[in-house]
Amino acid sequence: MSRGLPKQKPIEGVKQVIVVASGKGGVGKSTTAVNLALALAANDSSKAIGLLDVDVYGPSIPKMMNLKGNPELSQSNLMRPLLNYGIACMSMGFLVEENEPVVWRGLMVMSAIEKLLRQRLYFFDFKVDWGQLDYLVVDMPPGTGDVQLSVSQNIPITGAVIVSTPQDIALMDAHKGAEMFRKVHVPVLGLIQNMSVFQCPKCKHKTHIFGADGARKLAHTLGLEVLGDIPLHLNIREASDTGQPIVFSQPESDEAKAYLRIAVEVVRRLPSLSE
Repeated sequence: MSRGLPKQKPIEGVKQVIVVASGKGGVGKSTTAVNLALALAANDSSKAIGLLDVDVYGPSIPKMMNLKGNPELSQSNLMRPLLNYGIACMSMGFLVEENEPVVWRGLMVMSAIEKLLRQRLYFFDFKVDWGQLDYLVVDMPPGTGDVQLSVSQNIPITGAVIVSTPQDIALMDAHKGAEMFRKVHVPVLGLIQNMSVFQCPKCKHKTHIFGADGARKLAHTLGLEVLGDIPLHLNIREASDTGQPIVFSQPESDEAKAYLRIAVEVVRRLPSLSE
């Protein structure tokens, strides 16, 4: 896969790129990406954070970050990211109507992304005025297809975070996702075990709906670590659906603190920004 790869070009003004990925859809990847970005900012207010949604078919960032409208253009004809909760955001969802599907075949996606990256006409590359960012969190689409390869091969990625539930079916695809990043020489920082446990709000009994410690077993197989566990909790879902992510709206909750701890673990595994 390393033969004939395009030369990677850094995103102007961005120091480090963290991709949040999953092999399987529906495991909470976008929710994790949003709260990770907010947690990085909450843990160190001196750092500038951006959030890039490259899920062409199902962009979630506009709703989760409570953002609407088209990006404005600067005098240099660069798109300006939309800003909320202190996070600079870009998404395909800002460029199409909310209920308008993006009906592209796989080859069209690959061709468009390659051309747009190289011709500097799209938000993966220099056409967006990101300003100066310490961390750009990239919400990847599920799977190991065209978009993942295009992003991985065209921009230097500091590290990848793999999100999975403990369920065997999700872990099978998470394993494939981790191996894909290794094949394109992207460091995998670790796994996040999402929806790890459900606690009844009345009797406090804990149930492992999707199984117990599956991500830990996979991490051991891959020689990686689990960066943290996120429970299956109503507050996380409600906060995301209302566009007020839990790290922002309920920062003192146990659920928010779990994301804050994960952000610490992610930064600990990144090269120092001074290097």
